[in-house]
Amino acid sequence: MIYFDNSATTKVYPEALETYNKVSEQIWGNPSSLHKMGDRAHQLLEASRKQIADLLGVKPWEIFFTSSGSESDNWAIKGTALAKKEFGNHIITSGVEHAAVSNAVKSLEDLGFRVTVLGVDKNGQVDPQELKEALDHDTILVSIMGVNNEVGSIQPIDEISKILEDYPNVTFHVDNVQALGKNIWDKVFTDRVDLMSLSAHKFHAPRGVGILYKKEGKMIKPLIDGGGQEKALRSSTENLPAIAASAKAMRLYLADEKDNVKRELAVKEKITEYLQDKPGIHIFSQDNDKFVPSILCFAMKGIRGETLVHTLEAKDIYVSTTSACSSRSGVEGSTLSAMKVNDSVATGAIRLSFDPSNTPHQAEQFISEFDKIYQHFAQINHLK
Repeated sequence: MIYFDNSATTKVYPEALETYNKVSEQIWGNPSSLHKMGDRAHQLLEASRKQIADLLGVKPWEIFFTSSGSESDNWAIKGTALAKKEFGNHIITSGVEHAAVSNAVKSLEDLGFRVTVLGVDKNGQVDPQELKEALDHDTILVSIMGVNNEVGSIQPIDEISKILEDYPNVTFHVDNVQALGKNIWDKVFTDRVDLMSLSAHKFHAPRGVGILYKKEGKMIKPLIDGGGQEKALRSSTENLPAIAASAKAMRLYLADEKDNVKRELAVKEKITEYLQDKPGIHIFSQDNDKFVPSILCFAMKGIRGETLVHTLEAKDIYVSTTSACSSRSGVEGSTLSAMKVNDSVATGAIRLSFDPSNTPHQAEQFISEFDKIYQHFAQINHLK
């Protein structure tokens, strides 16, 4: 069994799972309670917050826990818009954002906010100069992802950051859910970033925890009102076992970052070498420094992506069609559309996402099975 859909099927680190179970069994208190059990829970919550902050190089009080990366994105975008609406109503984003960002921005557009959606080049990257030209006196928020979740392109966050140095009143949000642990952190998380989203299951923690970094002093409105948790900005009893496990998982995930990236790159390079120059194959995730090594998106002309997914599934090889978050709902790949990939090609796209547990041997197994599929459909569709 081979999982090349690790964004959707990421296994929890055994050590993180052990932490989750231990906290579940031994710490029953609510972190907001005043009694001894509550204080014990509160101490663990704050210790987890500090560990994550230290790993990211920020202050503990700049880290907020949510239920998911999607919630963190929604809170960053809607919370900023609500907090700053008296200062302006213009939001800038890109055409290749995760649905959690693009749909959040669309909901604000329906409420009267003005939105500029930046185009991208053939690599799925925005042009920083185009962003600069879109800024005006009403701009309150820029939201650009660090790494695209469908093709793995790295956005020029460092260049955008330099531009926004001249616009200190514009809040800069970066969705870095796909970027952590890829040895590019200094490129996608600069001092100019005001808000930043993470999702714990992407670094092998239990599902159900998101992280929002909010730079000290930045304005944001809560989206959930209630008991006043998370400094009264995100009410809801914290998922303490999963948060503690997330702190453990992040430490483990980042400990061998460079070696992990090398392992992922070895798998991507082997499969890319096989795919390149094959008639009818279109590779959207190039093997260069504009893309992370953990994502490989490609299409085969003449066969739909979902057909490839299920054909490979029959061989115990698991991949996805572009974004795993939207594939079941039938949403076509918005990133490929923004990259101006013809629909007849884009509908055949699949995404392979790797993690350090994947091996070159698994890449060889994938190539062996995929080649049979390729030869069959290449003959039918006269691709040779």
